[in-house]
Amino acid sequence: MSPIVCIAIAVATAVIGALIGYTYRKGYMEKKIDRTEETAKRLYDDAVKKAEDYKKEKVLEAKEEILKAKAENDREKAENDRELRERRNEVQRTERRLSQREETLEKKADNLEAREEGLNKKNEELQKLREEAEQYRDKQHTELERIAGLTADEAKQIIVERVQKEAFHDAAAMVRDIEQQAKEDGEKKARNIIALAIQKCAADHVAESTVSVISLPNDDMKGRIIGREGRNIRALETATGVDLIIDDTPEAVIVSAFDPVRREIARVAVEKLIMDGRIHPARIEETVEKAKKEVENQIREAGENAVFETNQHGIHHELVKLLGRLKYRTSYGQNVLKHSIEVSHLAGLMAAELGADVQLAKRAGLLHDIGKAVDHEAEGTHVSLGGELARKYHENNDVVHCILAHHNDVEPQTVEAVLVQAADAISAARPGARRESLENYIKRLEKLEEIANSFDGVEKCYAIQSGREVRIMVKPEDVTDEGTKVLAKEIAKRIEEQMEYPGQIRVNVIRETRSTEFAK
Repeated sequence: MSPIVCIAIAVATAVIGALIGYTYRKGYMEKKIDRTEETAKRLYDDAVKKAEDYKKEKVLEAKEEILKAKAENDREKAENDRELRERRNEVQRTERRLSQREETLEKKADNLEAREEGLNKKNEELQKLREEAEQYRDKQHTELERIAGLTADEAKQIIVERVQKEAFHDAAAMVRDIEQQAKEDGEKKARNIIALAIQKCAADHVAESTVSVISLPNDDMKGRIIGREGRNIRALETATGVDLIIDDTPEAVIVSAFDPVRREIARVAVEKLIMDGRIHPARIEETVEKAKKEVENQIREAGENAVFETNQHGIHHELVKLLGRLKYRTSYGQNVLKHSIEVSHLAGLMAAELGADVQLAKRAGLLHDIGKAVDHEAEGTHVSLGGELARKYHENNDVVHCILAHHNDVEPQTVEAVLVQAADAISAARPGARRESLENYIKRLEKLEEIANSFDGVEKCYAIQSGREVRIMVKPEDVTDEGTKVLAKEIAKRIEEQMEYPGQIRVNVIRETRSTEFAK
């Protein structure tokens, strides 16, 4: 068979296969389209049927809602009708009550008119009787004035003057007796209270000076303290801020310093060096540091012991430290810490006797001289410094006032402030409390009075409060009220120029006019 014939047969076969495939596919597609149309028609019929059922259901629900709304409307209408009927009945009842009340008021008005007419008649009768009584009284007054020869006003004035004179005389006599009795009773009670307080409280008084004496085991130790070319003693004086006096006194070294705390540190350091035996500048510095810590511990313990002894807890820890510093502070040879503790006890005892605030008095007494712990370091009197410290560490205002008033820098305003003043004076006045020589003390008082008496117009003057105050009485005819201020300033200025004294001195100039009469 030739190739052309083979190709022709192959082409014919392919054409016939294609025709057969096309015919088969066309029939398949037509069947598929018919099935899809049937499915769509069936879904459409189901949707139409469901829509009709849903429509019928909603129509039924709407009808039910309409029926419910209609029933509700009918019920509300019936209720409104019932309320209207009740209100109409209530209005009718109110109208009937108002009508009855109007009738009652009309009857009462008629009764009141009748009573008013009766009262008017009685008032007219009373007026006539009053006029007759006044006429009769006037006749009596006229007759009495004629008989006495005095008018009513003149007689009244005489009686009032007589009663006033008798009352004034009796009142003056009574006041005089009361004042005299009060003075006697007050002085007696004050003496008893002070005596009782002094008997219950007694403190040791230590007379200290500005030097401390250290015993040496032998005189050779003096040379070791001085050191080669004086380097040891210079190191000691530089580290402690004191003066070491090494003289001919056998087996003793004197430590001299105005600051008692520095003097105590130096004393402790020197004693430690003597016990150790190694004395050279490096060892001296190390020992002085240890002595400072030891003295600080002693100061804190002394303050805590004072607080515990006086039962005044709650004091700021800085104030407790300052109290401890007073252990090494003296005033006229009196140990200030022991003095403060004694003042606290005395003030508390007197406050208990008088019914005052015991705790306030004891607290103020313990802290009254706290300013002396820093008066070497800050300017101002120990009174003002103590008040500032108390305020700074949140002490009660009453405590601050007692501190400021204990030397009359401010006028005492409370009983406790006066008690602290009295306790301070009692403690300072104990035998042995003040080491100042009697001769120097008397000379200072005499000098104060001499300066005050040297001014014109001074009648009398007194140095009081251990020389802390000078009280001057002037002649009222020579010095005016304004002149007292000038005189006080001039006297204070002259005292500053001519005298040396610790603290401050108050100058009080008093001008008074007295009127005296004698009953004969």
